[in-house]
Amino acid sequence: MRNSRTGKLLLPNLAIVAMLAASPAHAQNNADEDGAGPGEIVVTAAKRSENLQSVPIAISAIGGDALSKSRVDTVDSLVTKVTNLQLTAIVGDNTPIFALRGVSMSDYSLNQASPVATYYDEVYKGNFAFLGVAMYDLERVEVLKGPQGTLYGKNTTGGAVNLITRSAKLGETSGYLSAGYGNYNRVDVSGAVNVPLGDKAALRVAGTYSHADGWFKNQLPGMPDLAEVKEYGVRASLYFEPADGVDFTLRASTSYQNPHNYGIYATPESVNRPGLSTRQIESDVPDRRRARTWSVAFTANADLSDTIKLTSITSYDKGSLHFVEDTDGTATKLLEIPYDDEAKQFAQDLRLTSNTGGPFDFILGAYYAHEQIYNSSNFRILLDTDINGDNLVDDQDCADALPYVCQIKNSFDQTKDSFALYTDLKYALSDSLTVRGGLRYTHDKGRQYNFTSDALGVSGAFIANLIPQSELKYSTDNLSGKIGLDYKFGSGNMIYASVSRGYRAPSFNAQAFFDPSELSIAKAEKVTAYEVGAKTQFADRRVTLNMAAFYYDYRNQQFINVDPGTAAQTLLNIPKSRIYGAEADLTVRASDMLSFHAGLGLLSTKIIAGTVSGTNVAGNRLSNAPSMTFNLGVDLTLFDGGAGKLSLHPEMSY
Repeated sequence: MRNSRTGKLLLPNLAIVAMLAASPAHAQNNADEDGAGPGEIVVTAAKRSENLQSVPIAISAIGGDALSKSRVDTVDSLVTKVTNLQLTAIVGDNTPIFALRGVSMSDYSLNQASPVATYYDEVYKGNFAFLGVAMYDLERVEVLKGPQGTLYGKNTTGGAVNLITRSAKLGETSGYLSAGYGNYNRVDVSGAVNVPLGDKAALRVAGTYSHADGWFKNQLPGMPDLAEVKEYGVRASLYFEPADGVDFTLRASTSYQNPHNYGIYATPESVNRPGLSTRQIESDVPDRRRARTWSVAFTANADLSDTIKLTSITSYDKGSLHFVEDTDGTATKLLEIPYDDEAKQFAQDLRLTSNTGGPFDFILGAYYAHEQIYNSSNFRILLDTDINGDNLVDDQDCADALPYVCQIKNSFDQTKDSFALYTDLKYALSDSLTVRGGLRYTHDKGRQYNFTSDALGVSGAFIANLIPQSELKYSTDNLSGKIGLDYKFGSGNMIYASVSRGYRAPSFNAQAFFDPSELSIAKAEKVTAYEVGAKTQFADRRVTLNMAAFYYDYRNQQFINVDPGTAAQTLLNIPKSRIYGAEADLTVRASDMLSFHAGLGLLSTKIIAGTVSGTNVAGNRLSNAPSMTFNLGVDLTLFDGGAGKLSLHPEMSY
């Protein structure tokens, strides 16, 4: 059970950067590959290399160079760059729960999959334990807004965040090293090296390391400061091109985080924080957060003909996540919760992509994923309280006053299988007008088994079984899709309109502790999205303005409910909500030395029908859906010559 925690303190770092034969990187709006000119960026959001301005989808694309300049080194920081993107990081850094255009996961359980999917090099990362440290040596980040299913491996209702790493390059020996030092003794080191292996193969190895003292200063003697940073990540990429039209990429990565975790800002302050300042805490939990990831992915591309390409992406992920949350945020043992998450995932994405040069093109794909999870949570309630008055705090207190002075521990295994067939089609009715559409059939099945919950005493001795060993299952089928039109003017500017439907599979409740009635399955949620947009460039492509407006019919949002009277937690559905809003992204390249970028997102959300704990919640706004998001940045190069380069990148976001 999470309470609000204080936000991360963002302060500028003093960076020392050493560039050793630096390999070229894409700037956010200055890509030079695949036919892109100044002011353009090439994306693969639609599974083809295309100019961002030619793709009739709401996409925010940020190049690796722009990420580096802005010091976006965690996935959490993407919210400062993308309009209508929000997150809650209640599990810790680099494990975000994204909300996009008001579509969010209103649950903090470690067995859940977000409605905004996260991909690393097109590999879906469905569980928190797979995310880890990833924001280093990136080519770019693409954020797709709206329901996804006809293009991406996993069907989602909110959107997709795709992190695309720099791949190994043939015939190139290059590398770079970047080091930085900041307040709270923060040290950041990252770099990469690319080496050719003959004429047809190349290897790239990249890594990152960060460490910083905790800024949430613990006032209890002998207890560590919280909100620390301590992590590293390593990734290797082997590229092999045995013949024209055939290439293989093998990627392997691992990461580890071991900091003293976030601290919770206990409220009301007058009761829980007397004498403490904003950055001070009294926490009696010394445990470190441990997150370990392992990942292997093999991508193969083969031209079956001049017009048809076959792509196969095979991946295996393994991860573990453990942390103890001082949920009360005080020196007492009112409520402390250890969480454990161990997960494995195998996935296979296979697709055919056409490039006929004629009016008709298609993508035809098949997707399969198998996920296996073990979860355990432990509610430690009032473990420092002598509740029966015998002047002892022992197991008898739990037996006499259950659930108080007890450890209420649940655990379970969970498996999920997802199989899908998907298509994405486009037909040019004329040189200017194109109709696009796609369908996706998905079959999902899940099983939650070996679910038990026991009351344990202070010493860990067994007191009582609260939920006997239980099992739940679901099996469901879904047909979703998209249809749209786009019109391109002679100037290259484009307007588009689309209707799409997204689907998110059912979910199991991980927060059942006290009674078998808490065990539940939330029904599948669905979003029908209506969207219109425009992608425009002016002044010799020095000014780029992209806009979109949307309306969502949101059905059966999955929602974790905590009963205020009994503390029982159930996973339920909010039957109907509506979302509408708009967003605009502006980039101005005033000169080669000066550019501006800004984004504005507006959002209105409302629950149309829903009951929570017997209360009608119709008329309320959705959570994690701020009515306005805004960002503004400037890239100013003061000097660029043989002696080096000096540039400034001030930014603000709201």
